Amino acid sequence: MAKKERRHKGSEIPTSSMADIAFLLLIFFLVTTTIDMDKGLGQVLPPEGDTIEINKKNILNCLINSSGKVLLDNEPVEKRDISRIVKQKLLANDKLIISVKAHPKTEYKDYIEVLDQLKEAHATRISIAETD
Repeated sequence: MAKKERRHKGSEIPTSSMADIAFLLLIFFLVTTTIDMDKGLGQVLPPEGDTIEINKKNILNCLINSSGKVLLDNEPVEKRDISRIVKQKLLANDKLIISVKAHPKTEYKDYIEVLDQLKEAHATRISIAETD
């Protein structure tokens, strides 16, 4: 008996629906992925309107220079001491408003550290002054 030689076809991977599967996976991941939104700073800003004249004794000037050094009423202060000093000044004057002014080249982290120290001191009246 003669054996028939069979030709063995090579197995192939069906690629006709690969594009459809890739498209469906892409749509699935686009729909199910969530994007976190930055919350930013939790500051409540007053509405635009009339300006009020404030007595100079009720203002505490807080200046931040470009290298991150802080001056409170023209006296150099370490950032870690701001909270303690502001608490003392708030106890002495409950109408105190802290005016924060930063140099245009001040790093954002230095500015936020100062604001965090003011929040830690329970300063609720913070004025953010415009830079020149």
